[in-house]
Amino acid sequence: MIDSVPRILPISASNIGVIISMGIVGAGMLWLLLRSLRARDVDRRVVFLFIFVSVSAPILFPITFSETPTLVVKELFDRVENLPSGSHVLLSFDFDPAMAPEVQPMANAFTRHCMSKGHKVIFMSLWATGQSLLNQTMQSVVVQEFPEKRDGIDFINLGYKAGNEGVLNVIISNFRKMFPTDVNSISLDSAEIFDGIKSCQDLDLVISIGGGKPGIKEWVLFVGDPGRVPIGAGVAAVVAPQLYPYFPKQLLGLLGGVKGAAEYESELVRHYPRFEDTDKPGLRMMGPQTFAHVVIMAFIVLGNISYFISRRRGSK
Repeated sequence: MIDSVPRILPISASNIGVIISMGIVGAGMLWLLLRSLRARDVDRRVVFLFIFVSVSAPILFPITFSETPTLVVKELFDRVENLPSGSHVLLSFDFDPAMAPEVQPMANAFTRHCMSKGHKVIFMSLWATGQSLLNQTMQSVVVQEFPEKRDGIDFINLGYKAGNEGVLNVIISNFRKMFPTDVNSISLDSAEIFDGIKSCQDLDLVISIGGGKPGIKEWVLFVGDPGRVPIGAGVAAVVAPQLYPYFPKQLLGLLGGVKGAAEYESELVRHYPRFEDTDKPGLRMMGPQTFAHVVIMAFIVLGNISYFISRRRGSK
């Protein structure tokens, strides 16, 4: 069950802005309610204005919600959390810039979590566009937040490899046939992180982040099922309903859209308070999204009130 609770913060300039914004929207909704009770029409431009205010207000004056993770998110978090330190986790960046606002926060959260637990992280991408987005996470999370981690020992970047499902068909049996070197042209044989790792079947967990093709379905079909490799995923919201049936047998867990990212970020902060001050875009984006949804639901209620009042007066 989803549980979103506004976080009560000390009074500040930002909080005053939130109160003013909510007050303006609340007063406006009250005005619309009165017009609805009188069965008067409301210009559609007024509706658009309210949606604009409901989205822009939480952006200008951030409203943060504390999230309680749903089971499908909690299961994946717990798997990463309960793996022994030194476990090998593969993160595949299978997305493009269009999906990045939804799924890049997941990628950053997964990376922080794995690095904090001391896991050996293998980065790769099945999408050409995923390479640059992978580099962004490497720079903003690995390099800046974990400077003590060593390339080739604690993590490795294999980069992008063309071939789609063909790549998976190979690495399920032998990594080195598809990735003889990392992005820095360092042989995998000389990378300590690959000691004892021949194929995906030797990994403790694979997490695919994306939502297109190749993506989660292909990882399950060509790696998870035939190799009995544990698979987790983070996807854009529009794709999530298609993948929920894979949980829990073929997917250990699934993050869907901004909501899933926010739940994982919130759980990460609960376990690791040092991340309280790090950027949490998933949680940050939930304010505007929730506020806008509340306003839309209010419009639906007001529209129905206006309709039934009009119909009742017409019948008289």
